[in-house]
Amino acid sequence: MLDINGSVAVITGGGGGIGFAIARHWVENGGKVVIADISEELLKKAEADLKAMGGEVVTVACNVTQEEDCARLADAAIEAFGQINLVAPFAGIIKDGMMVSPDRETGKVTRKMSLGDFKLVVDINLTGVFLTVRECAERMINHNCRGLICLVSSTGSMGTAGQINYSSTKAAMSVMPRVITAEFFRRGLADKIRCAAVAPGYVGTDMVKNMNQKALDRILADVPIGRLVEPEEVATLVGDIYKNEALAGDVYFIHGGLRLGSKG
Repeated sequence: MLDINGSVAVITGGGGGIGFAIARHWVENGGKVVIADISEELLKKAEADLKAMGGEVVTVACNVTQEEDCARLADAAIEAFGQINLVAPFAGIIKDGMMVSPDRETGKVTRKMSLGDFKLVVDINLTGVFLTVRECAERMINHNCRGLICLVSSTGSMGTAGQINYSSTKAAMSVMPRVITAEFFRRGLADKIRCAAVAPGYVGTDMVKNMNQKALDRILADVPIGRLVEPEEVATLVGDIYKNEALAGDVYFIHGGLRLGSKG
């Protein structure tokens, strides 16, 4: 079993949402955090909140689609704390829309998802994860670190209409732990650096809680526990996977029993 106390977590998307919840969970349990976000304003607030808890915190303004930024992030963790034990690349966006949208009267396509909206989601949610993981894994190996790379998939990985871009990236997050675990196994590293993923359902982030109430009620109608999953519950799951070294190469769903359109 690994101990969060004294360990170092590198978290992208750490300025808010699930990323910040993981940072807070790490600090509450005696860990140190390096949080990255593209928003310097969110980083400043997150840093102040974590330091008020007594946390050891380093912040890095980072665009995860840029190799140089991801390398700088990984280097910042080593320079500040000498190690990396958790990599949580949780930066992500949505740009929902139907791939093609035929007009109801004419049957002809009148709208389609733009290449820009497709590529932006792929660049941040997939390429950004690859770059973050690659750079942090390199430093973990070179500095003889022990720990976990924890990706974030989603129930959307099973396919959600209007999310061909987002769902595709989250499906990729579901297979990546198997690939990384296999590669590390071949190189004799899998006993020291594990890879897994969490796959949340509907999480009570500010964005979701501020949705139209009728739309939110329709979502909750398919959730047996009758509420949104809290970011802290996802953070706790990440912490549990980190501590339990028997958990590797798989995806762990946390969705409140979500039925995806069927109450069974």
